[in-house]
Amino acid sequence: MIPDAGSVRRALLDRRLSIGTWIQAGHPAVSEALAAAGFDWIAADCEHADIGPREFGDLARAMRGKAVPLARVHENDTLAIRQMLDMGACGVIVPLVNSAEEARKAIAAAKYPPDGIRGFAFCRANDWGVDFDEYARTANDDIAVVVMIESRQGVENIDEILAVEGVDGVFIGPYDMSGSYGIPGQTDHQTVRDACARVSEACDKAGKSAGIHVVIPTPEAIKDAVAGGFTFIAVGVDTVFLTETARSALAAVRSAST
Repeated sequence: MIPDAGSVRRALLDRRLSIGTWIQAGHPAVSEALAAAGFDWIAADCEHADIGPREFGDLARAMRGKAVPLARVHENDTLAIRQMLDMGACGVIVPLVNSAEEARKAIAAAKYPPDGIRGFAFCRANDWGVDFDEYARTANDDIAVVVMIESRQGVENIDEILAVEGVDGVFIGPYDMSGSYGIPGQTDHQTVRDACARVSEACDKAGKSAGIHVVIPTPEAIKDAVAGGFTFIAVGVDTVFLTETARSALAAVRSAST
């Protein structure tokens, strides 16, 4: 079992700052390096990258004991959520949740009966049955469920979504949100900023954590996120870290040689 598996959920419920990052490259060496950097959690992008249950299991093994593994599942699907939890995810980030009904579906998939419909099995999460009883007893309390608000509809229904029992927090997808407002890619547009503020304010009113992905982690962007009331913050992406660092090093060499 993952040491302190419930730490992310507790931080969400307490609305304490929790800092993670995003991984798209499905190689365990990447998650191992990022875990060693000191992030509280690392979320594997199983929606937009080729990371399935097998790859996720390897990523989670590599970060074990250093960072809490989370999975952004490929869709709000019962089997997709079950599989990632069985492979060791300590929480799921569920994309494109637009209504309270969709939020309830995600919660049910992530919780064992009587709170939900997650199936019992010997799996990686319970050390292939060695810790079956203990894991089954504690999983519903430890597993974090974060729903993504990434559309105009989700923003409009945010109060009803937050009222669903078991929603530990919400996570804004700023790029998809900009697209839903007809201004794709314009994440700094006032319309998108107002939508993010509306979600953050609703979370504050409901006593739930608000999360956001600062894809390009400039100091200004991070300060804005914290000032905006966001406490569940993803900083950067492994592919962006690699690309930007490589470009910076290359530019430094070229500058020094001219």
